[in-house]
Amino acid sequence: MIVIPGNPMTAASMRDLPSPYLHLPLDQADGLRRLFGGRGRHVLALAANPYVPFGGIVLDRVAAVLAAAGHEVLVVDAAASSPAPHELARLNLAACIERVALRVSYLPARGLPLSYVDTRGSAGAFIDALQQAAPQAEVLLLHAEALDLARLLKRREVRPLLMGADHPESIKHAYASCKLLVQRCGLMSYDLLLAASPLSPRAVGIAASLGSCADGFLGAALRDWALIDPAGDAADAPDEALARLLGAQLELHEMAALPYGAAVGARPAPADLNPPRPVYR
Repeated sequence: MIVIPGNPMTAASMRDLPSPYLHLPLDQADGLRRLFGGRGRHVLALAANPYVPFGGIVLDRVAAVLAAAGHEVLVVDAAASSPAPHELARLNLAACIERVALRVSYLPARGLPLSYVDTRGSAGAFIDALQQAAPQAEVLLLHAEALDLARLLKRREVRPLLMGADHPESIKHAYASCKLLVQRCGLMSYDLLLAASPLSPRAVGIAASLGSCADGFLGAALRDWALIDPAGDAADAPDEALARLLGAQLELHEMAALPYGAAVGARPAPADLNPPRPVYR
């Protein structure tokens, strides 16, 4: 498990656990590399959710799966609960980036996106600055509130990652993040990372309910979802569903560079995302 400095949900609960992805068998790593495909510069946006008690573990797991696939990852933690940035961050981002694990670097960035907002409300210059500060990073994993993501993602072809837990308030917040990004950015497809026990009888229904609400009220699609067990040992049971979801995320960036109509082979949304009626509103 990647321990992100200053993140109490991660450091306090996970500091004594071994890293599950740094010693994967070679054939498993090769399979992940084939799944994730070619190299490129990718931006993955993870909407922060204060009602998910294991948000730090979710962030760790996403970074670990990407690193296991051979990608250099820069985790940019700009959520309201993240550590404050170093005082030099507004002058020299590169000097504030810390290597925390094999192929994973970390930047505490609470409040930094606002420093890059232009006269039209876009903070896209922050992403440009991050890519210049960490040119080796193939994946920028942006963890921020939906308001900040709306400023960062203007005019970008991305599928935001929503975060939820086995709790109604967390799903309401995930829906609110989706609604804000639909209204501000016109982004109409999403994925869900659900931090819950695999034994939860509500997990499938929660994802289905969120998908139904997004479709019925916003016209947005919840394309895929993956369950992340906060208490699970990922070394014994790798996150195959999460790897597939993230592989499709990176593939989306590759397809966005193709001429209109050239991207083919997109997977349909899972069938269980179409419940008879929504549960959470």
